[in-house]
Amino acid sequence: MQELTHYLNGAHVNGTSGRFADVMNPATGEVQAKVPLASKEEVARAVAYAVEAQPAWAAVNPQRRARVLMKFVDLLNRDMDKLAEALSREHGKTLPDAAGDVQRGLEVVEYCIGAPQLLKGEYTDSAGPGIDMYSMRQPLGVTAGITPFNFPAMIPMWMFAPAIACGNAFLLKPSERDPSVPLMLAELMEEAGLPKGVLQVVNGDKEAVDAILHDPVIQSIGFVGSTPIAEYIYGTGCAQGKRVQCFGGAKNHMIVMPDADMDQAADALVGAGYGAAGERCMAISVAVPVGDETADRLIEKLVPRIEKLKVGPYTAGNDIDYGPVVTGAAKANIERLVQSGIDQGAKLVVDGRDFSLQGYEEGFFVGPHLFDHVTKDMEIYTTEIFGPVLSTVRAQSYEEALGLAMDHEYGNGTAIFTRDGDAARDFANRVNVGMIGINVPIPVPLAYHTFGGWKKSVFGDLNQHGPDAFKFYTRTKTVTSRWPSGIKEGGEFSIPVME
Repeated sequence: MQELTHYLNGAHVNGTSGRFADVMNPATGEVQAKVPLASKEEVARAVAYAVEAQPAWAAVNPQRRARVLMKFVDLLNRDMDKLAEALSREHGKTLPDAAGDVQRGLEVVEYCIGAPQLLKGEYTDSAGPGIDMYSMRQPLGVTAGITPFNFPAMIPMWMFAPAIACGNAFLLKPSERDPSVPLMLAELMEEAGLPKGVLQVVNGDKEAVDAILHDPVIQSIGFVGSTPIAEYIYGTGCAQGKRVQCFGGAKNHMIVMPDADMDQAADALVGAGYGAAGERCMAISVAVPVGDETADRLIEKLVPRIEKLKVGPYTAGNDIDYGPVVTGAAKANIERLVQSGIDQGAKLVVDGRDFSLQGYEEGFFVGPHLFDHVTKDMEIYTTEIFGPVLSTVRAQSYEEALGLAMDHEYGNGTAIFTRDGDAARDFANRVNVGMIGINVPIPVPLAYHTFGGWKKSVFGDLNQHGPDAFKFYTRTKTVTSRWPSGIKEGGEFSIPVME
């Protein structure tokens, strides 16, 4: 069985803690590798390497740092198929979805190539008599990121690309469930010309996370995962004096107005609700049709589309719609939540409980589910399911539909489907959610805008990627300078006398 490593100071390094986690093949339910779980001492060793490497990297001018990222983009494109296959093998995503995971990370790297422009400071001439004032952005030093299983390529790049472009060293603690792609990314960055020790990968669990949180050298921490862990990391990290940004759970609503194109809305819901087996923080998990007639028309469109979904392993070809969920525990939790919806009175319109795939009976496959007549008090509504389950909550008015999205504790993303520009504009202006789609089901901004939710979906002041990333990974230093006047007139040769 393959034994994975950490990546420290430019080399693959075996774990020394004696602790390992199983890396599963989600399609078969078999253990395909073991990944070492770092001790506090191993994290400290990685930090020491980063401390040694960072000053010289920060001294490299931004244009030359950007050239490393340019080369990294070339290498990502060269190895796209290899990265996608490794990602699918450990996560379970289809190959096109896995390639999209890499691509959305690559786009952030492309944005970060603009570091020379993004890091420019400000200058004021003659702020006072003979006084000039200027500000400059300087790197934090050693930074760290703790990333989730559902985007093992994209989210690491969302963090380490801007951090490194700003002149920091970066310590990545990826999910232990699918660690191979992060290790591959670190290799590619060094092939692109990044000095050893600037980007390192330390695999681990809570022991490694706590070591990162309490290490006095690490200046900032980025995190993406569940809200309870986001709250823990944010609270602990801030208490240690670190700069912290944490992105948590989601429950994304899609409002469907009576004037919406129902075929367009149904197609959008199926892709956004069931793509990647629903294991996306931007998945649409709640459909909110306005009016019973709209709801009936929408359900009528959804049912045949959902029943035709192809579920299978990535090896079955690119026409597979989604694959297994990541672990047996995740599958069991989804099944528990589905049963809770039934027990609490929701109508299960499409029942995926009996789904089974011949030859893959031990895999973590979950059939698609569609609920109707879901209410706000049901667990399937309040909880992020993170699986292929779509809940329909019927609203009797636009205001009621808007209120559902606004009242939920999560505020990551939301969407409205309508032909009415006034309704769309009102929705975008009023809803207290961070990312809005208008006739767009998964409103993930492109790399040059920022990504971030509101309410209990985010903890911290700044969003991911876009201009906010360069603010997060730098400190502003302001200099006020005054030079004595008169020197330019030359030396004095006469004896000074008292006036």
